[in-house]
Amino acid sequence: MQRSLKWLAVLTTFVMLLVLLGGALVTKTDSGLGCGNEWPLCHGQLIPEDITIETIIELSHRVVSGVAGLLVAALSILSWRLIGHKRETKFLAVMSLFFLIAQALIGAAAVKWGQSDFVLALHFGISLISFSAVLLLTLLIFEVDQKFDASSLIIDKRMKWHTICVTLYSYLVVYTGALVRHTNASLTCSDWPFCLNSNPFMPLNTYQWIQMGHRLAAGLIFLWIVYITVIAVKYYKQQRVIYWGWIIACFLVSLQVLSGATIIFTKLNLYIALAHALFISCLFGLLCYFILLISRSKMNADNISKVS
Repeated sequence: MQRSLKWLAVLTTFVMLLVLLGGALVTKTDSGLGCGNEWPLCHGQLIPEDITIETIIELSHRVVSGVAGLLVAALSILSWRLIGHKRETKFLAVMSLFFLIAQALIGAAAVKWGQSDFVLALHFGISLISFSAVLLLTLLIFEVDQKFDASSLIIDKRMKWHTICVTLYSYLVVYTGALVRHTNASLTCSDWPFCLNSNPFMPLNTYQWIQMGHRLAAGLIFLWIVYITVIAVKYYKQQRVIYWGWIIACFLVSLQVLSGATIIFTKLNLYIALAHALFISCLFGLLCYFILLISRSKMNADNISKVS
């Protein structure tokens, strides 16, 4: 049964990643109404007769999301039964299922009644929380924390606050990026790093403000993660999960910035845009894992204080 749970966890994590990328693909290709204003049917049919590329993309995203819902439900129930003794399990099981349902409802509401760009931008972020909860649940199932000696991990106050704050801030960065996509502001600035390198000050319209706001937010998180990585490399060499974890985080945020710039240079190349979504998904999942490690560190510190 434990082996089956591991296979289910890996499959569910992979499918949830497809849900994230599928949502980004729907937005990038403007396929949100590929099935018209109908949900769950597509043009009034289960399988429509008049099929376009937009219909295929939207319908595929719905199917994958439906499969993800079944897998997340199965994973939550089995995890609750088999590893419910681990203190994070039940919380993560509820979170993964709740936010997956929430993103499905927002997507359905957008199709049937329409939503503002600011509300639609939440769609990717909510899916991201569900993906991260599934990812952490998978790590618990594989007992990754034990393999990295999380039972002896002690994280100091400075690192804790940096980790918590940068994780919360990363969600703001995700939201601003989703807002850029939903307002079609991706190419409103033709240059990089400034909107117009010949005139780097003061964007000219709302769309340029949205684009440059996202670039500023992305630049700040890049510098912040680089700074935290320096702390990790300098003071956490004996804690492998912190040391290598932040090096990987620095690598991912660098890829995120590079892919973001390349989107502009390639005039919104679809593959680069999807890679951009992939990198931020992996980075957010890793940051959430650091939060889990912080909770383990607090428990370790409490145990040490009780012994002493």
